[in-house]
Amino acid sequence: MGRRFRIVLVLGFLTALGPLTIDMYLPSLPTISTDLNASAAAVQLTLTGTLIGLAFGQLLVGPLSDAVGRRVPLLSGIAVHILASVLCVIAPNLAMLGALRVLQGLGAAAAAVIATAMVRDLFDGMAAARLFSRLMLVVGVAPILAPTIGGLVLNWTSWRGVFVVLTVVGTAIMAVSAIVLPETLPAVRRRSGGVLGTVRDYGRLFSDRVYVGLILVAGLAMAALFAYVSGSSYVFQDGFGMSEQQFAYVFAGGAIGLIGATQLNVRLLRRWTPQQIMSTALLAGLGFGLVLLVLAATNVGGLIGILIPLWATLAMVGLVMPNAPALALSRHGEAAGTAAALLGAVQFGVGALAAPLVGMLGVGAVAMSIVVFGGMLAATAVCFLVVQPHRLPVQQSETVVALVH
Repeated sequence: MGRRFRIVLVLGFLTALGPLTIDMYLPSLPTISTDLNASAAAVQLTLTGTLIGLAFGQLLVGPLSDAVGRRVPLLSGIAVHILASVLCVIAPNLAMLGALRVLQGLGAAAAAVIATAMVRDLFDGMAAARLFSRLMLVVGVAPILAPTIGGLVLNWTSWRGVFVVLTVVGTAIMAVSAIVLPETLPAVRRRSGGVLGTVRDYGRLFSDRVYVGLILVAGLAMAALFAYVSGSSYVFQDGFGMSEQQFAYVFAGGAIGLIGATQLNVRLLRRWTPQQIMSTALLAGLGFGLVLLVLAATNVGGLIGILIPLWATLAMVGLVMPNAPALALSRHGEAAGTAAALLGAVQFGVGALAAPLVGMLGVGAVAMSIVVFGGMLAATAVCFLVVQPHRLPVQQSETVVALVH
């Protein structure tokens, strides 16, 4: 039991690396705009670059981990993240910072995809859905801590100090991963088909309509989340005049809603199936998103009129996010790394589109609300038209695979 707890804890640290990389510098966005003499939309593209790196990095690392095992790609990827973080500290202009953020995303991708693949290596069925809910606790806590830490760093130094902190965090995560994590993919289960084998695996995944629909649901829900992530600093700091620290507290409120929902999901799974919870949460999130858009467009309710439906929508995203991946990965355990890679690539790839879209629409409350509502609308449509959750088989398995190697 102790060994299992340690492994799950380190998987949580790995899951946190991506959110920390994305969110810790959010309070710095207006400062970076001023310091590097760039527009808000241009600075938001550095966030998009990170998400693109996370998306494409997973497509590379996932199949590689299916072929050579989990540990070597994991530790190599974190090393890339550490190097990129060091170079971000001395980035002379926005173009260089943007390129290094892509590299940072590529490194963080290894942590994201291999943590997901290890869950599928070790757990199955409802056990996997419950563990994803626990890992979503980390995804929720990281956004609470990250902007708060970023705001504190800005009190003592410039935005470059944020990347010093990320360097330290990456180094610590690499150390504990090297010490604690076993190799969860034994040699007999590795896939050695080379490039053609990888292409065949991706082809098989794309031919599974339900799997594709589920990863699109996860990606579109992530788009709603990243519309909030990318637009919130401008909405609350520029639009409502909040300080960097006040914004961190507001951002934490949304993360608390996300956390509460993911942990509520563990209890809900005792009575309902993942597909039932996902479907209900999407419909509720669509309703809350519509209320958010109407109140933002009419300027009714002021700050409270934005925060309440926004936090409620994020809570519904928190119910979607553990269940859609668990359902998707349960269909392709034979190629867990590749399946997790495509899932992660779609999540962060679609999320990457949300950030510049908010910027193009004007970086205000209405722009953010349009993209949040649009993401929930599209996710709901894909769920009911493509996935058709009422037709999915009920999963009651509680399988926990032995912790090997």
